[in-house]
Formats: sequence, C-alpha cells, structure tokens
Amino acid sequence: MSIRRSAGVCFAIVLFACGENVGETPTIDVTEAELRELLRIPAHLPLPPYPDFNVPTEPKIRLGRHLFYEQRLSANGTQSCASCHEQALAFSDGLQAPIGSTGQPLVRNSQGLGNAVYHSTLTWANDGFLHLEDQLRVPLTNDNPVELGLTDGVRDEVLARFDEDPAYGVLFEEAFSDSSSGATLNKVIFALASFLRTMVSGDSPFDRYVNGERSALTSQQVEGLRLFNGEKFECFHCHGGINLSTSFRDHDTDAGTVRFPFFNNGLYNVDGEGSYPARDQGLYDLTLDPNDRGLFRPQGLRNVAVTAPYMHDGSIATLREVVVHYTRGGRNIESGPDAGDGRLSPLKSGLVRPFAATDAEIDAVVAFLESLTDATFISAPHLADPGPPSL
Repeated sequence: MSIRRSAGVCFAIVLFACGENVGETPTIDVTEAELRELLRIPAHLPLPPYPDFNVPTEPKIRLGRHLFYEQRLSANGTQSCASCHEQALAFSDGLQAPIGSTGQPLVRNSQGLGNAVYHSTLTWANDGFLHLEDQLRVPLTNDNPVELGLTDGVRDEVLARFDEDPAYGVLFEEAFSDSSSGATLNKVIFALASFLRTMVSGDSPFDRYVNGERSALTSQQVEGLRLFNGEKFECFHCHGGINLSTSFRDHDTDAGTVRFPFFNNGLYNVDGEGSYPARDQGLYDLTLDPNDRGLFRPQGLRNVAVTAPYMHDGSIATLREVVVHYTRGGRNIESGPDAGDGRLSPLKSGLVRPFAATDAEIDAVVAFLESLTDATFISAPHLADPGPPSL
C-alpha cells in the first residue's frame, strides 16, 4: 500500500488561473442541515466534502443535471457524461473499457459514480485529484484519448451552443447570477460537480441492516458480512468504513488525517518484478517511481453487483471471480503478452495472500456484496435524465 502523495497538480487552482470568468465566489451562508437536505444525504451518512469555491446550490445542481445528460457537451455532439455512466448501472457502463466520442478506446474501466464524492482521491490512480472539480476537467478536455473532446480548438464553439440556447442561458444565469460571461468551461465543471455531489447511495439492504432492520439481510449475507470483516478474507482492510473503501473523507475530516491509499493486488506480474502491462501501470504512470507499479485506489463497493466488469481494466467478469482472485492471492496468467504470476509479485500488497476458502464461504461473501445494491439510488427520479431544458 502507498499512502504518500506525489507532487500532483492542484487543478482547482488551475481552474481560476485559466482566465475564465465565473464571477466572484460569494460567501454562501448555509447550514449543514440545509446542505444535507439539498444533497439528499441520508441521516446515517456524513456530509460529503465540497470546496469553499463551489458550495452546492440548487440552481447549480439543476444545471449540472442537464449538462450530465447533454450530448451537445461533446465536440461532435454524440456523447454525454451519461454515455459512460448509466444510472441503472450505478453510473458505470457495463463495458470492459469505454469508447470516447470520436471512437478512441479508453484504457480504464468506467467507475460507478455513487458516493464518489467521499473518496480522498479521484480516479483509479491519481493522487493529485482531490476534488470533483479537479477530475472533471480530464474527461471534458482530454485529447489522448479523446473523451468528450472539448479541446482548445473547438471549446468556444461547443460553449457557444449553450449561449445560443435560451433555456440554457437561463440555467447558466440562475446558477451563476454573479457572472455575466455566459457559458464557460469553469461553470460547466462547477455545475457538473454540484450535481455529482447529489449521487449519494445509502438505502441498500446493508444500510437498512446497519440501521437496525435485522431482517434486511439473509442469513447467508450476514455470514458474508462476518467473513468480509474477518481476518480470514480481510476485505475490510482496503474496503472498510461507510463507503467500503479506505480512500475516504467527509466534510469534517481533518486534512492532516486524510489517507491516500493505493494498492497492488497481484492482478499482473508481467516481468517477474511486479510490473503491470505497459498500457497502464497505475500510479507509476504519474510518479515514475518503480515502487508505484500496479498501485490503484481501493474502490468503494456500494452497488458493486451492478457495475461489472471489475478491476481497473475490466479484466475480471464477475464478483465471484473477484473474490476467488483474492483467495488465490493474485492472478496467474499462463500465456500471452500479459503472462506472469501475480501471486509472486514483489510489489503486491501483503494483505493479498492465498488462503483456503470453501465454495460456501465465497458464495456468502458474494451474497453480502450483492446486498450493497441500492435500488432507490439506481432508479431515483432526481438523478435521471431530465430531458432538454425548456423555458
């Protein structure tokens, strides 16, 4: 496990340095109770973090919801954020890896967005993205590979689409009433981040069980929960807490105590020295520290049963295969370009070790993971496509 931070760029600073006018950031007097109601945070979950420069408001959330489903936000008008993040799949896409708006394949599996706001770092393997506002700039503007394609050459043209639409003009004006500049990239990012902060999942059978409804879980799921939190399976070491990930913070977390965990789980060992395939070596691709090969952030497991396939590259198809991978202490690929025995990786986390597990025990852990599905979240009307805005 790695918990240190590299000299990652703070993109929140870059946002304000790029010359775009989002207006002065006003002081918003809002109570925690008001924010909890606005973001629809269940009583047993903490208030998620948000930066002072982008306090959530109802108009920003409303604009962000429209933009999340808006294909005109891509350069060629063919994709939206929702193209790779479908609500019925807990805002993942069911693919091994997504395809960008221009047909370019991406390398990493699309993560579900439920409770993403609680992670201490964002994306699979970047220790510099600490706010949603940091990360959102990447899928919007990245050019290698292209995702939505708001590159420098077409950005003004794309943003003009919203200035020319009277309904969007009203939405932008209401969301950023202190600014007269119309649609800007920063405003798009701030609105999307505000909407993403409402993607909070907390009504699964597991939640109801924790809150005292003992009939919410079957006896098999209760046994799976016991195994999950026990020293045999040891899942909780990486997937503990209310978000089932040690990569966690909330609004009240002291900045000095935040952990930034990344693990090598023995998925690959292509050279016998711990390397992952060159197409994606995790945190190493950012830091170039050889010890960071294969380090990825532990994912939150809420709604995990509907977000297959699994791992950073979508290379494991089912939850049962994931659990078996960990009981084996890593994956042994016997042939092909990725051949290597991850069980023998010198960089693999010491928490990933082989142990004997019965089929019944594996089935119980899988059943528990299925209890993390929040049917309310994946069908919530306030997160669904609102359709085109109208006056």
